Amino acid sequence: MIAVTGVLATDGWITSLAVLLGWALLFAALVDLRTFLLPDVITLGLIPAGLAVSYGLGGLDELVWATLGAIAGYVILAGIGLLYRLLRGREGLGMGDAKLLAAGGAWCGLLALPWIVAIGAGLTLFGVAIASLFGTRLSRDLALPFGPGLAAGVFFGFLLARSPLAAG
Repeated sequence: MIAVTGVLATDGWITSLAVLLGWALLFAALVDLRTFLLPDVITLGLIPAGLAVSYGLGGLDELVWATLGAIAGYVILAGIGLLYRLLRGREGLGMGDAKLLAAGGAWCGLLALPWIVAIGAGLTLFGVAIASLFGTRLSRDLALPFGPGLAAGVFFGFLLARSPLAAG
């Protein structure tokens, strides 16, 4: 599915980038589903890779937007996580999620962050709804991995940002 989506939504060598990004995000999402941890080797590795891709595709202007996206992505989710910990006295949003959103900002740019988060939150809530249909009891203390939804948001954000339709 990653390869097909990458081919259909992009042109040229961007397809290869989309496929590589998709596999890295899929791996991170699967690890998060099992362990509630996003691997630093993926999340941190995607940040400089995304900055390099942004520079390669759009020059200095795009690199600036990607850098701002990476910084804002990390600061926003890290800030929410720290605020939650202060208010509730426990972890509610891991720093892996903040690193993954930073990677999303690096690959997709600052303006894509709201879309990435919206897609991520929507898919996570959809997953909760499906889990509840299969007997998972919902409670305020239910731990939810945000990484899989966020990873999908980054992937689709990249496809939308790099689509030939977006260029016109």
